[in-house]
Amino acid sequence: MSDFKRAAAAILCAAMAGSILGAAPVAAAPAETNARPDSARATMDLSQGWRFRFGNEGQTVTEAAFDDSAWDKVSVPHSWNHIGAYALSRGDETDNRQGVGWYRLWVQAPKSRTGDRQYLDFAAVGKIAEVWVNGRHVGTHKGAFSRFRLDVTDAWRPGERNLVVVSADNSKPEPGSSTSEVIPLSGDFFVHGGIYREVSLLQLPATSIDPLDFGGPGVYARATEITDRQASVEVLTRLRNSGAARDRLSLSTEIRDAKGKVVARATQPVSLASGTGEARVRLDIARPHRWDGRTDPYLYSVTATLADGKTILDRVSQPLGLRTFRFDADAGFSLNGRHVKLRGVSRHQDALGSGWALTAAQHAQDMALIEELGANTIRQAHYQHADLWSDLADRAGMVVWAELPYVTAPSLSGGQGSPSLWANAEQQLREQIRQSYNHPAILMWSVGNEVDSAKGFGVKGNPPKPLALLQHLNAIAKQEDPDRPTTFADCCEGLSLVQTAGEKLAGTTDLIGYNRYYGWYYPNPLEARKDLGDTLDTFHKAHPALPLSLTEYGAGGAISQHSDDVLNGFVNFVGRPHPEEYQAWVHEQVWPSINSRNFIFASWVWAMFDFSSDLRDEGDAVDLNDKGLVTADRKERKDAFWFYKIAWADKPAIRFAGTRYVDRAYPVMDVKAYTTAPSATLTMNGKVIGEAPCPQFVCEWKNVALRPGANAATVSADVAGQTIRDGTSWNGPDPDRTGLRINAGSLAGLELGARHFGSDTFVKGGKPVVLNLVGFGGRSMAPIRKVEAADPALFDYWRDGTAYAYDIPLPNGRWTVTLRLFEPRKTPSPDQALTVTANGQVAISGINLLKAAGAPLKEVVRSFPITVTDGRLKLDFTSVSGNAALAAIEIAH
Repeated sequence: MSDFKRAAAAILCAAMAGSILGAAPVAAAPAETNARPDSARATMDLSQGWRFRFGNEGQTVTEAAFDDSAWDKVSVPHSWNHIGAYALSRGDETDNRQGVGWYRLWVQAPKSRTGDRQYLDFAAVGKIAEVWVNGRHVGTHKGAFSRFRLDVTDAWRPGERNLVVVSADNSKPEPGSSTSEVIPLSGDFFVHGGIYREVSLLQLPATSIDPLDFGGPGVYARATEITDRQASVEVLTRLRNSGAARDRLSLSTEIRDAKGKVVARATQPVSLASGTGEARVRLDIARPHRWDGRTDPYLYSVTATLADGKTILDRVSQPLGLRTFRFDADAGFSLNGRHVKLRGVSRHQDALGSGWALTAAQHAQDMALIEELGANTIRQAHYQHADLWSDLADRAGMVVWAELPYVTAPSLSGGQGSPSLWANAEQQLREQIRQSYNHPAILMWSVGNEVDSAKGFGVKGNPPKPLALLQHLNAIAKQEDPDRPTTFADCCEGLSLVQTAGEKLAGTTDLIGYNRYYGWYYPNPLEARKDLGDTLDTFHKAHPALPLSLTEYGAGGAISQHSDDVLNGFVNFVGRPHPEEYQAWVHEQVWPSINSRNFIFASWVWAMFDFSSDLRDEGDAVDLNDKGLVTADRKERKDAFWFYKIAWADKPAIRFAGTRYVDRAYPVMDVKAYTTAPSATLTMNGKVIGEAPCPQFVCEWKNVALRPGANAATVSADVAGQTIRDGTSWNGPDPDRTGLRINAGSLAGLELGARHFGSDTFVKGGKPVVLNLVGFGGRSMAPIRKVEAADPALFDYWRDGTAYAYDIPLPNGRWTVTLRLFEPRKTPSPDQALTVTANGQVAISGINLLKAAGAPLKEVVRSFPITVTDGRLKLDFTSVSGNAALAAIEIAH
């Protein structure tokens, strides 16, 4: 790579990114020890006492005389939407209504001083908010994720009762709808309606730190230089004067360390005409303590105090983290001069039963689980997350990818998008950057996600042209914050899914992330590790100056669905089943490809938690994307969670996989464990099975025999002189009593009353096939077909081919084998003939399945006896002049 390319590829940044130019140094006062000051702002919490109703209301709804006594009593945060369940169909708890919800609140207002201003502060309303105070319309906000404040002074009555009315509109974006020009226009997540974050009343003097600066704090700090000896910090404070011109004001700016000790302070005179103004100052910190990610997330605070003589008018405090960081196209990511492999997760802001109306405790629980996992980075998908969440990331030392909700396409009808949509996207980006500017955890601004995937989400019309808006937003982000790099997440470069009008998006931003699902959405799951590695290498070669990341990868995982062999069933990525074992296997396969490539500056598992999406009907859930490492109710850590917890552990650890699959279908099983040790030993029922190597943290023991009933298992390893172990128990079947059954073609087992079918196992040859392939969002990709059979569910999948064979472990004795076959094709060969041999003896000879059934999609049942003498049943299927379709095998005495 040339020196020019290397310079372009490396993005070097100093702490607290921002744009503060021309700041003159001001002598800092000697440090002194004081308690950290509280905010001087008079704030009134407005969380209680709301009335709510969903649906259309007349014009009188904003008036005091309107009768809302029959409305629901609610508190905020609140959303009327409740979507997602671990069930196979929607239940009564589902509320996926989209439209307008109305909120009314009577507020006994505090008294105020002459000239004070009143502001309503909404942390977020989904998706469009209209606000009235005492019957007067005071403002509109378009965008579901950012804070907005409204100056309601002219309508407010201090010391009296005031009526606040809010409409929240989350109508589905469609041509001509109210939300058709408000991003996001689509995406694989549900946009919840309501006042789903906190609300407060802010009362300030006429002259204050600006509360209307795109919802931002009005105080913005950045480090212009950081050395071990000294850090120089520039602070911009934006001011607002709603009264007459003021002089003889003073602005004091101070920085305190984590213990509250003042380490730098400066005071400057301020004169402010009516309107807005700015003040800048530079402060120096001796021997700075760096914010160093998970190693040491040290935080200072910066506080700006505006005063008139001895009277404090306003005071705002913000976090300050001092750090340098670098993204390099070859070397990856470095923090404070030290290479750090960023490994983490993406997170949506919802939880089962709460939707988007999360409490502080729920945010904290999410962060605790991510810390437990061992992650050091979080992608905030696909929109601005709560201030509280970013505070938690600061304190936890997480490196954060913050993202704008420019998702899928810039238009519902093709092209570049309208001027009003561009204006809305720009507004939301400026809000996000200013509101999140002071969080040291945020190291990059993403200006889009999968903006080249419109057709996959059913967007109609001409081919979309997402590049122009992506370029515009990149320029806006640079204008707002020239220090942090920009980025976006790509869907479709190099894939046939690409749906742009020939536009090339890579290189638009400083960095790039790729969403790639090898082993899941793409063919050849057995080649997932190689395919992902090859793709990453190809992108690195194609864009040698561009730092690359992997922003999404993963697979669905349903904790109630299990596989006996993840390599033999049909992978139905948008349907059912999604066995937990397959999800874990995908992550086991692809993580080594990611971990071994240092040019990948970060990777984020998709996703940390199952999350709501009304496009999904899959696994063991409805309206949930089940790719999370943890269930949406936060109750269950999936096997894939434990894999990463082991792989990312900083101390010896060991854990069995497959512990939820207690009642096993077969008398043998493959045992798997995760450990940091190079090898581990398995003991089953007190008998040592043996030692196995554990490459890439995964140990496996093949074909371990299970006795009928409980089987106690222990896995152990010696690490640095200590023994680590884990234990579990699996129940083996009793084939002599209950028989043995195989659900051919299926990746997971199936329960039909007392009959337990295991997933397709013990087979070689042929291929698994699905009866009805359903596309993303529930759109059928094939005609809906039904099989006339005693148990139609057995025919959802089948094994197909001209030659395949099963080698099944089975106790010696005389058995009856029942095969469930059918002809799935409307026009099969009339000469098709299937022969089945059992332990070398012909059991079925030359059967034509269509003729035997009398019609396609009709079950053919054939049974025959067999005597097993060596503990194995070998079934060979050979078909001439056409394939043979096997749906199930049942074996019983």
